[in-house]
Amino acid sequence: MKALAVFCGSRTGNDPYFMAHAAELGKIMAENSITLIYGGGSKGIMGAVADGVMDNGGSVTGIIPQLLLEWEQQHLGITDLRIVPDMHVRKRLMYELCDAGIVLAGGNGTLDELFEMLTWNSLKIHDKHIYILNTNGFYNHLIAHMHQMFKSEFLYDKIENRVTILDNPADLLPYLIS
Repeated sequence: MKALAVFCGSRTGNDPYFMAHAAELGKIMAENSITLIYGGGSKGIMGAVADGVMDNGGSVTGIIPQLLLEWEQQHLGITDLRIVPDMHVRKRLMYELCDAGIVLAGGNGTLDELFEMLTWNSLKIHDKHIYILNTNGFYNHLIAHMHQMFKSEFLYDKIENRVTILDNPADLLPYLIS
């Protein structure tokens, strides 16, 4: 793996482990020469991942829509910041530049990105693996719901065929070197 797209919140959330796991993931990526592809913001979990990569000598490509420049306060200390016209272009470019994607804690935008990647994967628009970092069980209810969607016959595959659930950033290591 050469590039990993990270989808996460532009806010910190209320659990200190959200930020700690983001920084740890950034460090792991830098130590394994994996470029971070992310939303380009300097705040919240987004900023913590980018800082974790940059603080450890890694490479970061941020992709931010013009609309969000003021909201997310673009990260000026990263390797490459690309400003795009809208969210659709942002997501498409992130998918094109990455080898896989990982979802950390976040809000509506993070879920939008997760489900778009899952949908594109199911439709064979791409075959990039998707990981969910389930920090302190943040996504337990969502994972249970995805299992229910399969059980209710709304999904073609079990969620385990599309997504790998991780409890800690270090759990990603075996997948980086395989």
